[in-house]
Amino acid sequence: MSAMSSNPGDPDDHEFDWRWVDEEEAWVPPAVDPSVPSVARMYDYYLGGKDNFAVDRVAAQKVLQAAPDSRSLARANRGFLESAVTTMTAAGVRQFIDFGTGIPTSPNVHEIAHREQPDAHVVYLDNDPMVLVYGRALLAGNSGVACLPHDLRQPGAVLGDPVVRALIDFDRPVGLLFVAVLHFVRHAIAPEIVARYRSVLSSGSYLAVSGACRDGLDPGVVRQIEDQYAGSSAPIVFRTGIQIEQLFDGFALLEPGLTTLARWRTDGGGGGARCGVGRKP
Repeated sequence: MSAMSSNPGDPDDHEFDWRWVDEEEAWVPPAVDPSVPSVARMYDYYLGGKDNFAVDRVAAQKVLQAAPDSRSLARANRGFLESAVTTMTAAGVRQFIDFGTGIPTSPNVHEIAHREQPDAHVVYLDNDPMVLVYGRALLAGNSGVACLPHDLRQPGAVLGDPVVRALIDFDRPVGLLFVAVLHFVRHAIAPEIVARYRSVLSSGSYLAVSGACRDGLDPGVVRQIEDQYAGSSAPIVFRTGIQIEQLFDGFALLEPGLTTLARWRTDGGGGGARCGVGRKP
């Protein structure tokens, strides 16, 4: 993801060319600029993955110098994702949309969902070409699961995609997952985008959100992290807890409400972020 313009239907800097994914049998992945840090690959590095470049590791190390707990935060965030999906499947949700999914890291959403709901449908969305490469490879042969090239800031395109419509029945409850992604969308725009997706959801649908939070952080640390991400594929936006809670307008927050990642994981970690799960009445 990246920052966006005042028009939520248009990316801020360029139109995405996804013709390389049109052919199911024969396709060539796009060139990846190794000189620009990718937020997806930086996150992979925090998690201890190997799908990252030297430029990503350099940028991530600078973030770690400012915020040494970034690795534990990334792990706690994955734990929140797992807990959120488990909570939703326990409530009977059988279809999920994972926005800004990132480079696949096990357990993935479909793996978590299939533990309780083997027939669950999952749509992964991302605008990073490298993520799509890994996603296609991971999901080959998985029926009911798709990885699609979309930017979450274009809800019209997402909701109108024929694959999305084939896999997701919006007349039944859906789980929307915005995990560690809305902090790459500007303050004023994110609530409007979430509201657009909320408008098509049936009663009993769920929303999970986690994101960078400035509450309790040294402003100097926030500036250092923002400076590092300014040169990446997506500048980061720190919100206050109140601003993150606004993203849940129209949803009833489940206990323990909007809280730290540690409250969704028993092994701690996750300072500098807030998360929550809400249900549409």
